[in-house]
This record gives sequence, structure tokens and C-alpha cells, in this order.
Amino acid sequence: MPVQAVRLDPRSREQALEQMAAEELDVLVIGGGVTGAGAALDAVTRGLRVGLVEARDYASGTSSRSSKLIHGGLRYLEQLNFGLVREALRERSLILNRLAPHLARAVPFLYPLQNRGWERPYVGSGVLLYDTMGGRHGVPSHRHLTRKQALRAFPSLRKDALVGAVQYWDGQVDDARHTMMIARTAAAYGALCANSARVLGFLREGDRVVGAEVRDLESGRTYAVRAKQTINAAGVWTDDIQDMVGGRGQFNVRASKGVHILVPRDRIHASTGIISRTEKSVLFIIPWDTHWIIGTTDTDWNLDLAHPAASRSDIEYLLGHANRLLATPLTHDDITGVYAGLRPLLAGESEATSQLSREHAVVSPVAGLVMVAGGKYTTYRVMAKDAVDAVVHALPWKVPKSCTDTVPIIGADGFQAAWNQRQARADRAGIHVAWVEHLLRRYGTLTDELLDLIREKPELGEPLEGAPEYLRVEAYYAALAEGALHLDDILTRRTRISIETFDRGQSSAPHVAELVAPVLGWDQPTIDDEVTHYLARVEAELQSQKEPDDQTADAARLGAPEVRRLGAERTA
Repeated sequence: MPVQAVRLDPRSREQALEQMAAEELDVLVIGGGVTGAGAALDAVTRGLRVGLVEARDYASGTSSRSSKLIHGGLRYLEQLNFGLVREALRERSLILNRLAPHLARAVPFLYPLQNRGWERPYVGSGVLLYDTMGGRHGVPSHRHLTRKQALRAFPSLRKDALVGAVQYWDGQVDDARHTMMIARTAAAYGALCANSARVLGFLREGDRVVGAEVRDLESGRTYAVRAKQTINAAGVWTDDIQDMVGGRGQFNVRASKGVHILVPRDRIHASTGIISRTEKSVLFIIPWDTHWIIGTTDTDWNLDLAHPAASRSDIEYLLGHANRLLATPLTHDDITGVYAGLRPLLAGESEATSQLSREHAVVSPVAGLVMVAGGKYTTYRVMAKDAVDAVVHALPWKVPKSCTDTVPIIGADGFQAAWNQRQARADRAGIHVAWVEHLLRRYGTLTDELLDLIREKPELGEPLEGAPEYLRVEAYYAALAEGALHLDDILTRRTRISIETFDRGQSSAPHVAELVAPVLGWDQPTIDDEVTHYLARVEAELQSQKEPDDQTADAARLGAPEVRRLGAERTA
């Protein structure tokens, strides 16, 4: 019997904070990224009483700004990091086939060959090993292509850019939705989850951490949350959290900036993605529904962690490398969206961030506190398991082993049957089957909840103003059930309107704000504040993308205030 989904709405969030403060938890998890959400799910499905707090929104940091790939990492094979690749490929298979088949899917890539002779056997043997280590579960096996076959699969390739190619497959996921739905799954099993809940400091008894002081950034209230064990899964903020207990731990985290750009699907004619070497890292051109994602950069970042900024030089770097492969060059005018994320890398001896460890580490710097950092999005479940294993080791009773390799994300159970019945669902809801397919790939079997809303309010079945690739019900449901508290949460993470429309969602913003106002209890001044903040954020990002370097881009991006800070000040 699948677990019953629960709604992450404003009231349940307030109740979660009140319950956290009312009785001692077994585990408090700090950080609502994919690792923190995964740790909450891992702990609660072992029978522990769990709280999860996130300072901003679920996946608002690194976990919404990845390349959106579930992969083993071909280049790690070349670094002879077989353990990392094997682990990641095992997780890829789990996500594609068992844990999140509704959110993840296989995607093909071409690896263009540029040298006759040695390169094909070299690359081919690597991809064969990659396929073999991955067990080919959930993805087709690789194949060798002639130059003519490769150009047929990717007609937009320059003819002089290759002499042949190898095609292989990996996985893809909407990282922000996936992370939020892991948190929602944890809540369905009984975890207490609250976003807009910032840790101000730790509660201590002697040298031991016994919980945290948490500020509700929506109401301004402060809660003392006691817990037998606390997990710091704050990603690039790991060192900041560590400072709260008095200095550095056994490792430190270094932030590496990865920038991606989006262009409409019709700008590149191809039926497959592409991966190519650059002098610093690799370049991906990735099919993404009605767009292409092009990335990524890999540069050190020592500025604002909350809102890493993409500069003009980052964008030109990506355009330049993409245009070395494309017959029709892309320009700045083709770009619909830009996003920058920070990889939390374990600092090592190398000065180049591309050489720092993508593996993770778990340590306990003081009694009662466990820190987990590093890793890849793909291996989030293993990171979460290892963090909870460390917590369990310190608890005075026997706790069951991790079972998250058998716990599907909500919406996954019955997905294939729901997909097979998509026409019947469309007929009952009175909408086109293409819309049901769209919803099934984003909500899985929870699609029925959205279709019920459409039957109750037929206007929710209309395309969203300014973003016709989404239905109005999706914005409404984001506020009703998916933990969205602000306009930015909806346009940037519950949907991807902020990077998939040429105006970055500016025309959608007022319509979405009016639509969700009754759900979130907004009056007209609050609606106006939300729209004003969103438009200011977009303008700041657009300005930062015109600046020549990191320092000037960061200064421009910081011109827009943080909406959650404003909310706390209004109610404090």
C-alpha cells in the first residue's frame, strides 16, 4: 500500500515548527537541499522522529541549479575513480526504475570524435566500461556512429567538428521538483518539515549539541528545537554552520560555480544531446523539454553564497564552446534563461576546482552534531544514508538499517499504469491528453489531485498567462500542496518559468500572484510586494549577466533584496 501524500501548505508548516519545539526530536536535519531532504526521508523511514528545517526554500541552493543529470560521470572514469562511477550508476538505475520513474528519464548523448585511429577505441572502451558498470538498467546500451550517422542524429553539428561519434545514454531529472518531492515524501512518513526556517545557533549542554534555535522567517517567531542528534546538510553553507559550534571541523567546503544557459529547442536541430571536452571541464548540450540546457563552467567562487551570479564572461564562455560545435552559431539573443549554482566540493590540495573531490564525507566535529558534505546530486541517497548511519551510531538504542533504496518518491507508485491510462484521465478531466502527459511527468500519480482541482475549478485547466507551457493549476497546486510560500518559489522551482521564458517570467508574475493569493492568505499589498520583489530579482540577474566579471556581477545581483528577510522584518 503506497504511503498517503500530505500537503506541504502554510498551516502544516506552522504546525511542524510548533511540534518541533514541543517535544525532543531524535534527529534535526539542517538544510532542505537534496541531501538534507534525503536524510530526513532516510531517518524517518527507520522509525526516528525527525525535523527538517530550511532557511529559504526546498532546493533553493545547489539542488535547483545543477545540470539536471542523473549520471555516473564519464570523466571520473578517466580519473580512475571507479568507485564513484559505480556508486553513481547504481543510484542512477534506482532513480530511473524504482524511486522516481515519474520524474527521471533516460536521455541520449553524442560524444563526437575528432581524431581518426586512437580516439574511437579509447572512448569506446570507456563508454563500454561505463555501460557495464551501470548494468544498462533503465538506459539503452551505447553504439558507435559514423560521421554521417552522427550528423543525421544531430544535424546542427558543424561538419568539420567530428569524424564520427559514440552515442550513450544517461538519466535526467528536474532537480528542484525531485528535491521538493523527497521532502514531501519524508513528510508523508511523518517528518516535520519547514522551509523559511533559519538556524540562528545551536543549543548546547556542555560540549554537546542538543538542538538548534530556529527563526521562522515568515512570522518572525523563534523556536528552540531540541534533538538527540543534529545533521548539518547545508551544502556550501556547511562551514558557516560549523562556525556556530566554534570553528572548523575535519574538512572544509569550497564552492565552485557552474553556469548554465537555456535556448529554445528550435535553435538547435537534433534528437540527442552532446558532450564535449573543454580545456577546463566538459560541455553539455542537453535536451530539456522545449529547450536546450548548455553548461557548464567550473570556477572558484568566494562571493555571495545565496545568489551566485553569472557574468557576461561566463555566458560568452558557454556560447563560444557551443558554437565550436554548431553550424549555426548561437547569440545572446537566443538565450531564454541563465542560472548559476555552487558545487559544495571538499577542499583538497589542488587549486583547480575541477580537480577537487566529487566524493562526500561524513564527520562528527562535536558530540550531537554530524556534518555531511561533498558528493554529487546523483548520489544524494548514499550521502543521506551515511549521515543517518553516523547519527544512529550515537543513539542509545538499536535502529533499523536504511531502506530508502526501496522507498519510492510520492507519485512513483502506480506510475506506469497511470501513464497507460492517460487518455482516460484526459477524457474525464476534459483536457487534451498532451496536458495529462505533461502533468504525469511532473507529478506522477499525484496528477489526479491536479485533475480533481480542474474539475472543481475549470479555469485552472487553462494555460498560464505568459507561460503557456504550464497550466494555471500547477501554480495553484504549488501553493496548496508543495510548500511554495513566495512567488519566486513558484516561478523558479515549482515551475521553471524564470529560465524558460524570454522575459524570465515577468509577464506571468502578476497573474500567478493573484492566482495563489487566496491559498497563501495574501492581501493586495502583499501581492504587490511579491511581484515587485520578483521583478527586482529578475532585473538584478539580467544586469549581473551584462557585467564583465564575478565581482561586478555579484554586486549587481545583490541589488535585489531577499524576500524572506523582508518577510521577517515586516512581522518582527
